[in-house]
Amino acid sequence: MAEERFSDLGRVEAIARLYEGTPYKPYKTNRFETSGKSIISSQSRTFIEGIDFDLTYFPLKHLGYKCVTAVTGELYAEFSHPKTMDVRVGISAKLDFQHIKELWEGIVAAAKEHGYKDVSLDLVPSPNGLTVSVSSTGETSLLMAKRRPAAKSMDLICVSDNLGAAYMGFQVLERERKEFEKSGDAKKQPDLENYKHLVGAYLKPQINAKTISLMEDAEIMPSFGYLVNRGLADALRRLVRDSGLGAKVYVDKLPFAGKTFDLGKELNIDPISAALNGGEDYRLLFTIPIGKHDKFRHDFQTFDIIGHLAKPEVGAAIVTPDGVELPVKAQGWNNE
Repeated sequence: MAEERFSDLGRVEAIARLYEGTPYKPYKTNRFETSGKSIISSQSRTFIEGIDFDLTYFPLKHLGYKCVTAVTGELYAEFSHPKTMDVRVGISAKLDFQHIKELWEGIVAAAKEHGYKDVSLDLVPSPNGLTVSVSSTGETSLLMAKRRPAAKSMDLICVSDNLGAAYMGFQVLERERKEFEKSGDAKKQPDLENYKHLVGAYLKPQINAKTISLMEDAEIMPSFGYLVNRGLADALRRLVRDSGLGAKVYVDKLPFAGKTFDLGKELNIDPISAALNGGEDYRLLFTIPIGKHDKFRHDFQTFDIIGHLAKPEVGAAIVTPDGVELPVKAQGWNNE
């Protein structure tokens, strides 16, 4: 079968072809009804080739999946259930229909996993590589929103999975890319077996689509929620800013994936710094009332309790195993 090309299909037919076999329909206005007893949230992000991803080693299907995960995680952090999504793909001359089909397969897989009702798509030309823009809307029950408690000192700070793995995986991929370019051997394949979990954390981060529903059913309502996408330090600084309280996290409570410290020694990278400032983890961080400690521990064992809220004068601090409190600094913030 001859390879399908954009020049033969045209934009309209290409979009129609991409929707074949999916639960979504092209050229449909995305909308959903509410009873007036809910809050509508929206999140968006644009991914740019050469800045947010490198197609030398990034599978297009994984890229599509990751783009959806990144935006959906922001909705979950707001305790919002995903409803509709708009996707716009900027396509350069080096990409053709089959490439975009792979990207779209990843987008659809993630959209189905997270329960999106409608997904729209547009394809536009791009002069400088691939660009993927995703905008999503979600719905939060007004009752649930009103039941979210006020944050208090000693509320638990919890994170949904290990930290720093994505940054470490990215470093492995960059090392192998440089070795590949240096060798000039087009047949040379990187050996990623030893660190495939860390590489996977970067290429295809995952968030449990049932997290919010499970919390609602367990009647565990977080006072604040954030997506850890620019490192834990950034999330903590946002938490302190928004809550008006301080926050302490403990070095010996931070969760790390297996082989993270082995790779850290190999690459001369401190895994704790990777967790604080590495980014791309896409983990959920919630603050949970301390009175829910036992139930949370029992029902949400994939989460780790890494610290607690504190008095405002504490600011954002990380506590070493010997009890020393150090101020948390994050890129993009005034760290005075």
